[in-house]
Amino acid sequence: MHNLKAAVVGAGFIGPVHVEALRRLGIGVTGILGCDRAESESAKEALGLPKAYESLDDVLADAAVDSVHLAVPNVLHYEFAKKALQAGKHVMCEKPLAMNSTESAELVELAKSKGVAAGVCYNLRFYPLNLEARDMAARGDLGDVYAINGSYVQDWLFYDTDYNWRVLADQGGLLRAVADIGTHWMDLVLSITGLEIEAVFADLVTVHPIRNRPTGEVETFTGKTAEQVQTEPVEVTTEDYGCMMFRFRGGGRGSMYVSQVTAGRKNCLRWEISGSKCALAFDSESPNQLWIGHRDRPNEVMLRDPALVGDMARGFVNYPGGHNEGFPDAFKQCFRAFYAAVAAGNVGEFMYPTFEEGHREVVLCEAILESHQKQQWVTL
Repeated sequence: MHNLKAAVVGAGFIGPVHVEALRRLGIGVTGILGCDRAESESAKEALGLPKAYESLDDVLADAAVDSVHLAVPNVLHYEFAKKALQAGKHVMCEKPLAMNSTESAELVELAKSKGVAAGVCYNLRFYPLNLEARDMAARGDLGDVYAINGSYVQDWLFYDTDYNWRVLADQGGLLRAVADIGTHWMDLVLSITGLEIEAVFADLVTVHPIRNRPTGEVETFTGKTAEQVQTEPVEVTTEDYGCMMFRFRGGGRGSMYVSQVTAGRKNCLRWEISGSKCALAFDSESPNQLWIGHRDRPNEVMLRDPALVGDMARGFVNYPGGHNEGFPDAFKQCFRAFYAAVAAGNVGEFMYPTFEEGHREVVLCEAILESHQKQQWVTL
């Protein structure tokens, strides 16, 4: 695995997160590509990388590059992933995989035809206690799933002066909060339980239909600390908040709400799963604790500790109990699973989130949008 080398495309908020996680794994980073030459050079210097690429073609022509990490605006995911796959590179793409299910389905088939590893960066799967919950469900400790409920809320777009390219439908897609953070929640609970969603009902709202856009672009999450600048009004059609109900195959029910306008919540994902044997709950702002609920005996709080979790989760824990692991570690462990598959020839069962699962989330987003528009249940 340590002989593999990756190039990172995207130098904004998340691109450097990929660089750091790859380095911690011992995966060589050949260089980085930003939105223009100046950003590429700046990122190269800031991150101490060997090369600032001039274009995607420059990245793909580099024989040293085994894999490409795409941390670019959503509108570029399909085009860039397609080119990278056609060049025979392994691809790790930020979510959502594409702007629509036609694009994502094509990418799934192309990746299969090329025989390369193709993953979507749903890193939240790789908090060790989410993996432990997945293992508990697989072992039968949870029992039959009655209900799954939860949320993913943030406040970084709370004010109408908060702005980022993600609010624009032509850059991020027709859905924003659902596609950006809601797909994380859906991927996570489906990966834990192994269930499938068979129908959705959704209600979405744009709290700020007009936002005041700075005359220069704003990097993700930096608007809260930026100095006041000159702005211009821009119409926004993507949702700030959404509430969804789900029907799962097998009879389970569920709900989720997403918000990017909930004051004080910086990046909070929560889920609670009600099973016939016990209940489980997780909060990403306390990711080293898993709540286990019982009817006839005291409830439990499991702490992330390699001595306490099962074999599957233990493979993705790097520090002893009491030595907390968090957001950056989830990227590292996601990439660990991805590059283990690459090193093994991309055969067998995959722990990493695949393009097939990324396609599933795009299909779910389209069903959610259709449900909101029609104000009725939509069956998948």
